[in-house]
Amino acid sequence: MQIRDLGEFGLIERLNGMVTQGRRGPDNGAAHGFRLLVDTGDDTAAWAAAPATELFTTDTVVEGIHFTRETTPWQDLGWKSLASNISDIAAMGGLPLYALITLGLPPETEVSDIEDLYRGMLEIGEEYGVSIIGGDIVGSPVAFITVALTGVRSGPPMLRSSAQIGDQVAVTGYVGSSGGGLRLMLEGSEVPGESAVYLRNAHRRPWPAVAEGQTLSRAGVLTAMDVSDGLSDDLSKLCLASGVAARIFSGNVPMHPYLRQVFPDNCLDLALNGGEDYLLLFTASEEVMQKVIPALPDGAGVLGEICSGDPGQITLVGADGHETAMGRAGWDHFSQGCAR
Repeated sequence: MQIRDLGEFGLIERLNGMVTQGRRGPDNGAAHGFRLLVDTGDDTAAWAAAPATELFTTDTVVEGIHFTRETTPWQDLGWKSLASNISDIAAMGGLPLYALITLGLPPETEVSDIEDLYRGMLEIGEEYGVSIIGGDIVGSPVAFITVALTGVRSGPPMLRSSAQIGDQVAVTGYVGSSGGGLRLMLEGSEVPGESAVYLRNAHRRPWPAVAEGQTLSRAGVLTAMDVSDGLSDDLSKLCLASGVAARIFSGNVPMHPYLRQVFPDNCLDLALNGGEDYLLLFTASEEVMQKVIPALPDGAGVLGEICSGDPGQITLVGADGHETAMGRAGWDHFSQGCAR
């Protein structure tokens, strides 16, 4: 059955039933005094606020630009479209709360595909305590999904704009795996075994670093952002916001053994520029790093340093000490030709 057969209101009723009956995740807002008063199905959702810092983010994915059905099935797309927003909340050291979903759909879209999309959203919502509380559906010549997500944290959030010269630069896990998974699928490479499964899953079903963000915040980290457009590109944005430059030491960039195995000649490029890893990039003093790195998952580590220089300039230091100024090679919405 296509959505033109069911109609807008029939589809909304079906999706409302899915999100209210399928809500099983933790209630992140309860500990901070939030209480949901009006659920999906009314003119707006409503909740009682609390004396905490509220966070809000939004993101849109468009078919043919950000995803294709060949590389990302509908259920994985649901997971991933919510994951990118959860990752933004994680970068501030917060917990995600309530999501509004706007769908733009061609009328020939299959209802079962949109149900799969929502199943993916409900799966990740259950893992991270996110409740879908409403949204909108519009007709569109191309499919798109817009997610707006609220979050909460106690105290001020971590920022991009507070890096200091002398800080070390680190990440909370392996980088490049998502880019490696996308390249595998786009090239149609036949790679057997666990390595291909790991890389594809890294691209289709990333796990935002919410717990890691909490760990960083408790340890006194003040500067962080998520890695969505590529490590070097996102570090450049962080440095630009802070008015500083940075060096990355190539030998210290953490890459999963499967990425090295499948892409021995391109793993560093994928790690620096692949994007959509949805882990956290952060800076802190050496003292703080010594305390926080052991508390993070495998792959976490220091890979560079903040230094003086043109704001936003990133320099790659090779194993032989040779320094190369890096250009912007990450994801750019207005210069990329291929979908993810």
